[in-house]
Amino acid sequence: MRVGEAQGLDEVRQEVTAWLAANWDPELTVGQWWQLLSDSGWGFPTWPVEHFGRGLGFDGLGVVSQAFQAARALGAPGGLGQMMGGPVVLQHGNDDQRERLVPPLANGTEGWCQFFSEPGAGSDLASAATRAVRDGDEWVVNGQKVWTSGAMTADRGMLLARVDMDAPKHKGLGYFIIEVDQPGVEVRPLKQMTGHATFNEVFFTDARVAHADLIGRPGDGWAAAVTTLAYERGGRAGAVGIGFGRGAGGRRAALDQTVGAVVTAASERGGRSDPRVAVQGTSPLELAGEFGRLAEPVTRQDVMRHTILSRINTMNQQRTRAEAARRGSPGPASSITKLYRSNVTRLNRDLGPRLLGAAGMLAGAAAPHHGAVTQATLQSPSTSIAGGTDEVQHNIMGERVLGLPREPDVDREVPFRELKVGTQRPRRTPKEAQ
Repeated sequence: MRVGEAQGLDEVRQEVTAWLAANWDPELTVGQWWQLLSDSGWGFPTWPVEHFGRGLGFDGLGVVSQAFQAARALGAPGGLGQMMGGPVVLQHGNDDQRERLVPPLANGTEGWCQFFSEPGAGSDLASAATRAVRDGDEWVVNGQKVWTSGAMTADRGMLLARVDMDAPKHKGLGYFIIEVDQPGVEVRPLKQMTGHATFNEVFFTDARVAHADLIGRPGDGWAAAVTTLAYERGGRAGAVGIGFGRGAGGRRAALDQTVGAVVTAASERGGRSDPRVAVQGTSPLELAGEFGRLAEPVTRQDVMRHTILSRINTMNQQRTRAEAARRGSPGPASSITKLYRSNVTRLNRDLGPRLLGAAGMLAGAAAPHHGAVTQATLQSPSTSIAGGTDEVQHNIMGERVLGLPREPDVDREVPFRELKVGTQRPRRTPKEAQ
């Protein structure tokens, strides 16, 4: 039985409310506040008690989040490391890795990115060709990753790399936590049609990662990768309080800001963590009322369809997070959440510009809501790709939820060395070239 179930939700509510009353101080810096949260366990209440959590289930998480919102308190540090990396290390890592890698995530002093996608593998993640070769207490990494969000500011990355060329593609992978700031890692931003460079391509040339930062055994990386993707598709399960965006100053600069200033800025953006995507007043229902379009029958139907689908997706996320709390990791239901998110995003993409009319073509500060609708429209294609394409989610649900036969997979047991994958083969290491 989880801690929250044993002590009761009312007791959890009373305890977190009392803790906030005694500790929440808008004059603290973000770094000071996140350290307090880390020490208290309230920042990530579903994490284990011995690792900066409270051991609560999903219901307990909801109670804690409500208390933070009522107090208008800044939430826990966010990012791919907190959403996916921490839970994966807790589940698949050893005691040493939990002690070393989890604390900087809990207190927000580190941000991680995700080195998964490759230009030659597409949606077939198991065909990743980036290679890691053992060299004493380190591994030497060569290859390329793409569509890596946040790589320009990340401290570490979750790296999926080939460690055994003679094993089948799913069995020859390693899962590493690699330091980004080193000579062998080159990050190149990819400019998007939004005008931003959220994504990056990353080149590894004799980069090094310690053997101590290999999660699990060599060849077992696929299991950790699947867990990572399940958390990504299910959304951020540990979030409490008002969201936080790092902004242009980066994580280090943000740690020195006061939490009061951050909460004020977040409230002005509607409490969202990413000001480029949405601000308060840009939901289709609110836009339809603002621009006088609710009297149009077809528009009204589409707006209500968006509202209903959004609510269903919220309930799907709640179910996925509850399953993760019960099982220890999200199951295939996370694919349903991912698909619903894609559908809602596409509907929002079509509705937003239509509701604004000619103003929907505008961007920048002079546009309605500072161009948030246009930004959301231009950003929308990435939703159907990130975390696994919609087509991959259909396959997962068909096989793991509905029990349908697997698609033909003739290369599943073939040694990776014999496969013709993508347009590039893994580069030989310096030792192999001799």
